[in-house]
This record gives sequence, structure tokens and C-alpha cells, in this order.
Amino acid sequence: MKKITFQVLLFVITGASVFARPIMKPNKLNALKLDTATFATGCFWCTEAKFQQIEGVVKVVSGFAGGHVANPSYKLVCTGTTGHAETCNIIYNPAKVTYDALLAAFFVAHDPTQLNRQGNDVGTQYRSAIFYHNAAQKQKAEYYINKLNAEKVYPNKIVTQVNPYTVFYKAEDYHQNYFNQNGEQPYCKYVIQPELEKFRSVFKGKLKK
Repeated sequence: MKKITFQVLLFVITGASVFARPIMKPNKLNALKLDTATFATGCFWCTEAKFQQIEGVVKVVSGFAGGHVANPSYKLVCTGTTGHAETCNIIYNPAKVTYDALLAAFFVAHDPTQLNRQGNDVGTQYRSAIFYHNAAQKQKAEYYINKLNAEKVYPNKIVTQVNPYTVFYKAEDYHQNYFNQNGEQPYCKYVIQPELEKFRSVFKGKLKK
């Protein structure tokens, strides 16, 4: 990835973009409700661990979206036959973090140019995808993909799918908060931990204390 990637995405995450949320008075901030962003960036254990770090993110739920089988198990999704992607519902406070900032984090959290894989995790269940909840989220997702492609931020074209949010199935309980509860396991220690450290170094100043 070119150096400009981080410059462009950090520019976005500061709110300096055409879609940046206007500054609101405190009384209006109090009236805001929580919102949800739904992203697939490969293994949901890694996605969850990264987005949990961001200030304004209240909760991250790991699960499955984009498939055609009702109530799939993790084991079944791993076969690649259900059409689902490992996905996270990211519940956030719009008064503290914008959807634009979360999109910036999405494009840093993984390689959006890899088709149906992330590193050694291979299969359609590991595809890159944004599941939008409304027209505004769809517009922003498509805008940033077009912008990053136009500026050739990545050496290859972004293959992220932008699809409507329909049904989300929560994964089994042992998948929730996985990294925090299983940090000493080899996958967590040698795959997630290095990725998490890179992510934190890019977004320092935007993370929870």
C-alpha cells in the first residue's frame, strides 16, 4: 500500500471531508441515538478487535451477513456454501465518531483489494463487504471507494462489495469478544496482535483511553 493511503484515510478520519458531520451544539448531541455500521474485513475476530479500539464505538457483535441460509453455524459458514461473510455489527455513538471515520478505519483494517480472502484466510466468507443501513451510508461507501480507486491509493482495484443490510445472524457466544478472551492462543498472538498494533499506530489519538 502506498504511503498516501494513510495520509488520505487520516484526512478522512479527522472529519475533513465532503461528508463530514457538522459540529452540533451540546443540547443536540444529547438527543442523538446510537447507530450501526456493518463491515466484513475477513476474520471477524480480527475485525472485532480493531473496531473495539475506536473511541465512540459502544459495542461490536460478530456474526454473519449476506448469505442465503437461515441461522447458520460457524462451522457451516466455514464451508463457504451458505454465501455468508464473517461480519461485524459496529454499534457507535455518532456524537463521538462519524460513519466517515469508521469507513476510514474499514479501509485500513484490511486489504480491500483481495478477492474472497484476507492473507491466509481464503474463501467467500472472508470477502470484503460493506452492508449499508440507509442511502447515506451507501453514498459514502461508494464515494470513498471511487475516491481511493481514482487516486490509486492501492496498487490494485478495490473489490469491496457494497450491499444492503438485510439479515444479520449473531455468531456463537464463544466468538464474541474473542481476542480479549483468547489473547494467548496462537492465532490471536501471531496474526491478530500484529495487525492490531498496526491499526492502533495509524489511529492513535482516535482510540479509547
